[in-house]
Amino acid sequence: MTSRYDPQTAEAKWRKAWADAGIFKTKTPDEAKGQDKSYVLEMFPYPSGKLHMGHVRNYAMGDVVARHRRALGHNVLHPMGWDAFGLPAENAAIERNVHPGEWTYQNIATMRAQLEKLGLTLDWSREFATCDTDYYGEQQRLFLKLLKAGLAYRKASKVNWDPVDNTVLANEQVIDGKGWRTGAPVEQRELTQWFFRITAYADQLLEGLDGLENWPDKVRLMQANWIGKSKGATVRWVIDGDQSAEFGKHIEVYTTRPDTLYGASFIALAPDHPITRALAEDRPEIREFITEAAKIGTSEEAIEKAPKLGVDLGLRVQHPFDPSWTIPVWTANFVLSGYGTGAIFGSPAGDQRDLDFARKYGLPVQPVVLPPDTSADNHEITDTAYTGPGTIYNSDFLNGLTTEAAISAAIEKLEALGLGEGTINYRLRDWGVSRQRYWGCPIPIIHCESCGAVPVPDADLPVTLPEDVSFDKPGNPLAHHPNWKKTSCPKCGGEGTRETDTLDTFVDSSWYFARFAGIKDKAERAYWMPVDQYIGGVEHAVLHLLYARFISRALRDVGELDLPKGEPFLGLFTQGMVTHETYKNSEGKWVEPADIERRDGGLFVRGTDLTVTAGPVEKMSKSRKNVVDPDQIIVSFGADVARWFVLSDSPPERDVEWSQAGAEGAARFVQRVWSIFGGLKGSETPAGKAEPTPLLRFSHRAAAEINKAISEFRLNAAIALCHDWVNTLKKAEGADEETSASRHESARMLAICLTPFMPHLAEECWHALGEQGFISDAAWPVSDPELMVENTITLPIQVNGKRRAEIEVARDASKDDIEQQALKLPELASFLDGVEVKKIIVVPGRIVNIVAS
Repeated sequence: MTSRYDPQTAEAKWRKAWADAGIFKTKTPDEAKGQDKSYVLEMFPYPSGKLHMGHVRNYAMGDVVARHRRALGHNVLHPMGWDAFGLPAENAAIERNVHPGEWTYQNIATMRAQLEKLGLTLDWSREFATCDTDYYGEQQRLFLKLLKAGLAYRKASKVNWDPVDNTVLANEQVIDGKGWRTGAPVEQRELTQWFFRITAYADQLLEGLDGLENWPDKVRLMQANWIGKSKGATVRWVIDGDQSAEFGKHIEVYTTRPDTLYGASFIALAPDHPITRALAEDRPEIREFITEAAKIGTSEEAIEKAPKLGVDLGLRVQHPFDPSWTIPVWTANFVLSGYGTGAIFGSPAGDQRDLDFARKYGLPVQPVVLPPDTSADNHEITDTAYTGPGTIYNSDFLNGLTTEAAISAAIEKLEALGLGEGTINYRLRDWGVSRQRYWGCPIPIIHCESCGAVPVPDADLPVTLPEDVSFDKPGNPLAHHPNWKKTSCPKCGGEGTRETDTLDTFVDSSWYFARFAGIKDKAERAYWMPVDQYIGGVEHAVLHLLYARFISRALRDVGELDLPKGEPFLGLFTQGMVTHETYKNSEGKWVEPADIERRDGGLFVRGTDLTVTAGPVEKMSKSRKNVVDPDQIIVSFGADVARWFVLSDSPPERDVEWSQAGAEGAARFVQRVWSIFGGLKGSETPAGKAEPTPLLRFSHRAAAEINKAISEFRLNAAIALCHDWVNTLKKAEGADEETSASRHESARMLAICLTPFMPHLAEECWHALGEQGFISDAAWPVSDPELMVENTITLPIQVNGKRRAEIEVARDASKDDIEQQALKLPELASFLDGVEVKKIIVVPGRIVNIVAS
């Protein structure tokens, strides 16, 4: 009887053997001449302390791709590193009274040990953390190259300020007007910040999306929407009366809907628009409004959710198509100074936000777009604006035109009047990269009263973070460090002050893939780039990926990357999350799954009689304590089981719910696989070519289908085929037509096809078959075209029109042969007993119908 497979012993043995042999170390381009290259990369993790099963799924997917491409003969780069800078480490330092670096590197050591247990094909020789001096020193050098090229610059701007973390927040980090980490109400402040000129690449970034055929459509759409290219018009509204002398002749407004100009009922300016600020000097209600509006933050989401409020500024402007018609000018909290000109015209019938504002303040609502199949006599706007296409009416010379034609006609008229012109605008804004924190990459700039902002010379890089840092005062520790910022100006030699802002951590992750490809070797970077397959969560669909696409183009243009198209990632796959049921005790506190036990039909805190209530299934999260520790799974079942289950239960782009029952099922499958190979252990490898038996035909087809499924990222489908293969091999153990040679060849092919998913078990199976070397180095099975041809077909058999059985026959079987075999089937005996077969109808390749009475 075959002994049970022991994952703990086998997995440790093979991980050591792989490491000792160095089989996953990447070949140099010279060593790999004649091979295709494949750069496989998962989004690198933040070293927060421990891996969770979501990490396991992400890295197992990447490992399947890397192992599969190795088996196909590719030279594979599959590296790992750490996205290590950021506020969590700084906050941990404050809470635990440790240096952020100490906390970070301890976490890296813990998480690396966990990753190593998963049996991943990682080249650890290329490992780095973004907080390594070598890494951020190189980043400083690249920053200065972008600065020299005009792609980095400094300006005053309005920012989101978290008063607790004392740092700038990106718009995406403001949720319901509050800081994403602290929950503190966000303030708007005017700060001098460093920016990257991402808008210079807006068209390139948008046009490049069309060539990313191996990206999910939803991600490409999200990026296109974020860039937000729109065609419209800039309209100049002449200020009515004497105030035009004080504020200029007109107010400029950008609009994508000049076709609705006859529906205008107000102009709205941003709270920080120059006219709003000027009027606020003498009007306290405007000053108070500006203060309140600043509490919302600058993100579109926060502004969209806030109540639509405003103040009448007391100005009026002339309609561009009719100077005798004037409309009021307001300031409104939903107008962004950073978009367009910081001013809008409100056409309430065609915009819900404008309609809500108009209803609140009693402003006119004039419909100007008639929906299809609607009469002008009964079209009315109540509480919902009509934003769709239609025919223009109530609009003088535009009447009767479609919305599209009216846009062109309105622009033509504006240009003829000298009151506007067609304009292209973008939602995308330049990337503010300054952060007021310690644990980040120092910006290599020295401020001098005489010389201004002076770059640190390359010879003086890196500008390193001080180790003797204190967090006992609020604000940026670099700013109140006693001597770190004091230095001399590289230009004049006078007193200088180091820039105390550090770079946004998105900068760290916007070029790390190029660092993996070659430390400082441009030729090696050119060989490996772009990344062939990138894998990560859809939550990074916009910012990280957009920034990486921008930085890649910028580095190309300053001579750092040989990347003609500028795209860093040829293929992108966004995997689903790993979810788990949530639990709360009687006090309403979260309970970890490991602390739950099921008994007497209920849930209890392990070892107690304290009841637990199950909650919804949610993404694994430390805050809800529904995280499953991979180490616990590996100790109980082995790494292969963890890998197998997170990849098998659902398509990889969908969420997968972790369950103990699922893990136990995967563990049983491992033993079932081993029962096949354990039974073959010690047997001699059959000589010569195996006969083309049904098992071999199945095996060659399965290997080809698994190859295709992995290539198409249908990993759960590939796993289902492996299950079928194991079942087929088990059935073949007692089949007379199957020889030992056919069983051996089938098992050998199966072991190779299992390797991407369960590499430790596959190595053990390989050696049970008497094979030499590592299965991790074995070539993917080449399916014999002749054996892949289906020589048999399965026909359903009906008795008097009802399906009763099925039969497998040779594809070229005669009608007589099919009839004789059908009548001998044991499954039909009860249906044919005591009746006379009147007729047998055989539809070739389709069905057999027996008529009896």
